[in-house]
Amino acid sequence: MHIHRGAAVLAATTLAGVTLAACGAGNSGDTKAGILVGTTDKVVSIDPAGAYDNGSTQIQTQAYQYLLNFPAGSTELTPDAAENCDFETPTEYVCTMKDGLTFANGNELTASDVAFSFKRIVDINDPNGPASLLGAMKSVEARDDKTVVFTLAAPNDVTFPQVLVTSAGPIVDEETYPADKVLDDDAAVKAQGFSGPYTIGSYTKNELAEFTKNEKYDGAYGEPENDAVTLTYYSDSNNLKLDVQNGKIDVAWRSLTPTDIASLEKADGVEVHQGDGGELRYIVFNLKTMPGEDDEQKTAIRQAMASSIDRAELSEQVYKGTFTPAYSAVPDGQPGATEPFKELYGEKPDTAKAKKFLDDAGVDTPVDLKLQYNPDHYGSNSDQEYAMVKRQLEATKLFTVDLQSTEWNTYSEERVKDAYPMYQLGWFPDFPDPDNYLTPFFAPNNFLQSHYEDDTTTKLLDTERTQADEAEREKTLAQVQERVAQQVPILPLLTGAQVAVAGDDVEGVDDTLDAAFKFRFSSLSKG
Repeated sequence: MHIHRGAAVLAATTLAGVTLAACGAGNSGDTKAGILVGTTDKVVSIDPAGAYDNGSTQIQTQAYQYLLNFPAGSTELTPDAAENCDFETPTEYVCTMKDGLTFANGNELTASDVAFSFKRIVDINDPNGPASLLGAMKSVEARDDKTVVFTLAAPNDVTFPQVLVTSAGPIVDEETYPADKVLDDDAAVKAQGFSGPYTIGSYTKNELAEFTKNEKYDGAYGEPENDAVTLTYYSDSNNLKLDVQNGKIDVAWRSLTPTDIASLEKADGVEVHQGDGGELRYIVFNLKTMPGEDDEQKTAIRQAMASSIDRAELSEQVYKGTFTPAYSAVPDGQPGATEPFKELYGEKPDTAKAKKFLDDAGVDTPVDLKLQYNPDHYGSNSDQEYAMVKRQLEATKLFTVDLQSTEWNTYSEERVKDAYPMYQLGWFPDFPDPDNYLTPFFAPNNFLQSHYEDDTTTKLLDTERTQADEAEREKTLAQVQERVAQQVPILPLLTGAQVAVAGDDVEGVDDTLDAAFKFRFSSLSKG
């Protein structure tokens, strides 16, 4: 594949995740006026090496530049900091940099900064970072100031160019970012190692972030449609909904409840928009600390739980149909998606089947489960969702559930330290390809950090990433999904559409609610 500025030729498969946004009336006037955005999301780290979550990615999308990117409304890879990128050999992916690039602090942005950025993610290997996305990268080096060379572990990796657009892709300033540790947020803002469409001015973590248009930006997003954006963090989605409805903010971006959306559909001055779906909600099992005396018993417990969940009830009663049942790690509608969890465990709860899994493995019942969820990162309906999961499991008489919740900042740290035997996560895709629902979860050193590693799955993943023939690749993708369903390292629950509610005078929301799943502040304007 060969990519040139203004003439991208790699078309990716369409997918995205559920994101809720609402835009209020705000102030009318010049289309370059400032935009006020609100969110309930939380930031783990501005430094790309230390975060792999939606709240952190939201800031990184605005402030950092990538080699390649997806322009608004597109899933075609387009040069951002690169002039062009191409496979020089089957295992060497080479990017040539644009001339004259600088960071906001005045330091030059060269191929050396690019190589440094990717190396440090792998070397730091932060448990909350995106190192798992770079498993296909054997090495990276700057051949000269304008040329960066990625050496890949396998030839003809069809997914690697898209990895450059993910949480692993932001380019940082090697003169201000340490090579061996994550830079704290205040130091990152002070360093001003940003080259994206905006720089960050005033910043108080998880309270306020002020973005100012970067006049030096030369990239895929083009010139921002506004001069500045102020991002305010809310602890309560109801206050977020009220402020956007009353015009105190222009955009409410993640997360509004289904009830909030239904209410805003009837409100004057706002319009509901829908984008492509793809967010996945699921339970992760820590294979080391979950109940069970041995691997056989632990697998049986996971399989019994998979036979006991009523996804349709979760969809209809908790999410009013805005999320639908998920029966695979790859959501329905994606290329190669199958439904092995439905085939193996049933569409509806089957207590007899669940009991047989447990009896065959010699598991005493009821099994005591410690289930953790997060009340603030994946929307306030998580309370209802996991209360219903608890009720469904206990209705079988095969389980007793100790249900606990933890705020996101603590949750994101503790989940990778074996603190939770089983716990809630949600997935917002990094790029529009089914592999992004598989490799980050199930390859070695995956971001789940759940002690899952399977040689057969790894070999299948290595194969599908290098298959150019779509039909053959979809067969391999189906094999991966089948094996995951048999082993149940995660339990998929729900997937959903991408929804936005926009004020009548806010433009550009439809442009950025695309399958690339990047909410670009640069697309927003008020007319």
